[in-house]
Amino acid sequence: MITYNINFNQDFTSLAVVGTTGYRLFTLSSVEKVEEIFCSHNENTRIAERLFSSSLVAVVTVAEPNKLKICHFKKGSEICNYSYPSDILSVRLNRARLIVSLRDSIYIHNIRDMKLLHSIRHVSPNEVGLCSLSLNSHLAYPISSTNGELQIFDANKLLMGVNIQAHDSSLSAINFSPDGALIATASERGTVIRVFCTKNARKVHEFRRGVKRNVNIASLMFNSCAEFLCASSNTETVHIFKIDGKLVENAERQSMADSSAPPSSSEEESKESLEDASVKAEESSSSWTGFFSKAVQSYLPSQVSDVFSQDRAFATVQLNQPGLKYVCALAKLEKQTRLLMACEDGFLYIYEFNEARKGGDCKLIRVHDLRNPLEGVTELDMNDSYCDRSQSSLDNISSNSSKNSSPKSQCTYAGILKGSKKDILTVESDKCRDLSEAVDYPTKSIFDDRQFPPVATVRE
Repeated sequence: MITYNINFNQDFTSLAVVGTTGYRLFTLSSVEKVEEIFCSHNENTRIAERLFSSSLVAVVTVAEPNKLKICHFKKGSEICNYSYPSDILSVRLNRARLIVSLRDSIYIHNIRDMKLLHSIRHVSPNEVGLCSLSLNSHLAYPISSTNGELQIFDANKLLMGVNIQAHDSSLSAINFSPDGALIATASERGTVIRVFCTKNARKVHEFRRGVKRNVNIASLMFNSCAEFLCASSNTETVHIFKIDGKLVENAERQSMADSSAPPSSSEEESKESLEDASVKAEESSSSWTGFFSKAVQSYLPSQVSDVFSQDRAFATVQLNQPGLKYVCALAKLEKQTRLLMACEDGFLYIYEFNEARKGGDCKLIRVHDLRNPLEGVTELDMNDSYCDRSQSSLDNISSNSSKNSSPKSQCTYAGILKGSKKDILTVESDKCRDLSEAVDYPTKSIFDDRQFPPVATVRE
C-alpha cells in the first residue's frame, strides 16, 4: 500500500498531501467539498508545510533532505532556500516564526525575512524531530531520550521558559493549544495523556486513553478555543477529551500569584502539596468515578487509585481500519465543529461532533479520496454504516495548478546568513517582494486579529 504524509495547516482550513511523486495542497471549505489548489509532482517530497491560507509553503525533498525550500506555490517559484548540517526532520510555521528541527538541534527563523534568529544546539537526540509551535510562538521540544521531560522556549523573545517533567517514559506526541496557554503530552506507552499550564508547568488534566495495552499516539490536537483535545493512535479508537475551564483558570491564577510573590523553598513545597491536593479533589469531584476514587484511594495501591482519578473520554470514534497513522483535527466547517481524520492511506474522514452533549461514538458523514492528483477528488457519501456508501466525483479540478513546473532558483540562504551582499533579501528585491506577498494574504484566519498584528519587513 502506498502511504501518504498528510498534515493540516495552522487553522485547519487547508491540508497538504505528501506522496511518492510530490505534494498537493487542498482547501477545506465544507463537508461536501475538498478542492485541490496546487499539485507538484516533479520531485519526491518529504515535508510540505503551508502557512495558514497564504501562498507560502516550506518544502523538503527526498533528494536534498538537509535543504529547506521556501516557495510561492501560486507563482510556481522558489523564493529562497537554506541548507542545514543534517537532515530536516520537521518544520513548523506561524505568522512570525519558522522552526526547523534536526536530530540534535533546532533553528529559529524570522518568517518575514527568513533571517536566522537563534539556534538551540546539542539537544537530546530527537529521532523524529518532535516539537510544537504555538500561534504566539511558544516552542516545545523534548530534552531527554529516556524520560518525558520537555522544554518550553519563547521563540518571540528568544528566552527559556518552564521545564516540564511530563512522563516517566520518553515522549511520542506534544502539542500546544492555539493560544499557547496549554500543552498536551503523551509518552511512548500511550496510556495516559496529560495537559499542563505552560506558564508554571502545573498539571491541569490527566486523561486515561486505555489500560490494556501500550499504543503509539500519532496526533494530539486542541480545537480553536482549547475546550476539547483529540487524540489518535494506531488502535481502532480515537478519543476526544473535554478541557475543564475552571482548572485552567486555577492554574493560570496560581501562575500570577507565583510571579507576584515568590515563596521560600519550604513554603513552596507546602503550598504545592496543598494545591496538588486541591486540583486532584476538583478533578475527582467532576465525575462519580473521581468521587469513588476519593473514597477508596486510602485502601488501594497508588497506581490503582491514579487510574480511578483520571478523566475518561468525552466522545470516541471507532475506526474501521486500525494500525494506520491518523492525524486528527477539530475544525469549524460551515459554522459547525467537525472531527477531521487524515489517514496515511490517502483518505480524509469527516465525523459529526456534538459539543453540547456527551454523545459517545461520533458518526462518520463523509470520506474524501485524496490520492489521485489528475482525476480530482472523490467524495464518498456516508449512510448509516460505513459499508453503505455511494460514490460521486467532484468537478474536474483546473489543470493549471497541476502543470506547474518545479520551482528553481539560484538564491541560497547560506549566502544571506553569511552576509553576502548579492544574496541579501532587501525590501526592493524581487525575492523579498515574493516573500512578503506569500506571507501576507487577504483571507484572515480565525486567530489573526487576536494573535498576529502586521509585521513590517526591516530594511537591511
